[in-house]
Amino acid sequence: MGKGEDTRNGILGTALSLASEVGLEGLSIGALAERAGMSKSGLFAHFGSKEELQVAVLDEATRRFVEIVVAPALKARRGEPRVRALFERWMLWSKQDFQPGGCVFLAASVELDDRPGPARDRLVASQRDWLSALATAARIAVEEGHFRADLDPDQFAFELYAIAQGYHQLTRLLRDPRAPRRARAAFDRLVADARRDAR
Repeated sequence: MGKGEDTRNGILGTALSLASEVGLEGLSIGALAERAGMSKSGLFAHFGSKEELQVAVLDEATRRFVEIVVAPALKARRGEPRVRALFERWMLWSKQDFQPGGCVFLAASVELDDRPGPARDRLVASQRDWLSALATAARIAVEEGHFRADLDPDQFAFELYAIAQGYHQLTRLLRDPRAPRRARAAFDRLVADARRDAR
């Protein structure tokens, strides 16, 4: 890795942390330059526009999500153990030190839901990929005989996604100390339903 790439990666780490606190819209070249201790012109050498910076931050968040959540969970045994690993790793995601303000994806989804453009497109692609990965994990659990044969994997993924989104909201916004317990209880019910009459 060259010096320029090292510098860019360092800037992206700072930008990701800042975006978790102020959102993608609050992530300006000026604010990032101040936080990173760089000149604006130095940042423009790596990111030509605010929009390019936003897309790069979402790419970096996606890369880290795969590294922290997906890759370790894929080492779990196929089927229900892997579904459980994906859920447990996901619960840890918003607590990472590099996201002092919470999940960047959740904050960006509020900012970008009605705002077309490359950043929204990148966010939508990452979330569709994640839903697809959850549905695939559920489908494999059916194949392994852990979940019932008539399970709708896409519905399972939708409900699991909704549980995690609720968990993040209650944890960050409401500061509810019962949120982890409630999320796990909801997940256990979802899995119990998926297991019902499994072959």
